[in-house]
Amino acid sequence: MNLPDVRGTLTENRSLADLTWLRVGGPADVLFQPADVDDLRAFLASLDPAVPVFPMGVGSNLIVRDGGVRGVVIRLGRGFNGIAVDGTTVTAGAAALDAHVARRAAEAGVDLTFLRTIPGSIGGAVRMNAGCYGSYVADVFQSAQAVLRDGSLVTLTGEDLAFAYRSSSLPEGAVLIGATLTGPAGDPDVLAQRMADQLAKRDATQPTKDRTAGSTFRNPVGHSSTGRADDSHDLKAWKVIEDAGMRGATLGGAVMNPMHANFLTNAGGATAADLEDLGERVRKEVYDSQAITLEWEIMRVGERTPRNDV
Repeated sequence: MNLPDVRGTLTENRSLADLTWLRVGGPADVLFQPADVDDLRAFLASLDPAVPVFPMGVGSNLIVRDGGVRGVVIRLGRGFNGIAVDGTTVTAGAAALDAHVARRAAEAGVDLTFLRTIPGSIGGAVRMNAGCYGSYVADVFQSAQAVLRDGSLVTLTGEDLAFAYRSSSLPEGAVLIGATLTGPAGDPDVLAQRMADQLAKRDATQPTKDRTAGSTFRNPVGHSSTGRADDSHDLKAWKVIEDAGMRGATLGGAVMNPMHANFLTNAGGATAADLEDLGERVRKEVYDSQAITLEWEIMRVGERTPRNDV
């Protein structure tokens, strides 16, 4: 593959397993870590348009399949993780962690506390319209900046992204580089306490010390265009998985976590195929027993390799 000159880092045949929370997966043909926005723009403008591009965040909501990812995986780091607060407006780089954004905002008296317990970075939060405690990115979103596949820099509105439940419509090959959010004003001490309470609740109910990728499946309900739901009519993914008898189910090194049935977990030595195939088994059991189709919330990318046990 002919690659443009860059100021950042290009690594060929780079394993992605250690860059994901589940610690599984094969290599990227090329991993590109741009130095800054100009480096990213120049690279994409010069790259052969036939070469696939996959923007990767911190790997918190991702299964990279064992065969790896063809083309170029782009991972943003330093130079894309700044956070600035002006009044009730927060501007954050795509690589800024959700938890860091929530804390910085709270210190400045801006309520983005729902982001505190969401794993991952702001780029992924925008891409997936992340939400928690009844609030979603779509509720506080003002705009996002992205570099398109041809290297052009654009500003995207909420209308452009067409937010829906756990999803948005990002142009193919676009790389989010930052977002502007506006939250309600709040007392910093009150916001800090709210986040502490949220963390305590999460740690008491979710396997935060295990190798997971967050919630595995979306809750099987209809939502508004912003992603907001009426909780009184919600079905919960963990509940339908439990009702199907799949809490604690295993396949190879993968397990549906006994603490929370909607957390697919690498219990040790799992392959990407173990994890994905266990997830598909859960989907089948839920459908067969309850006529409910679970949709993956975890993104799965790359090429499969044959399982050793089939």
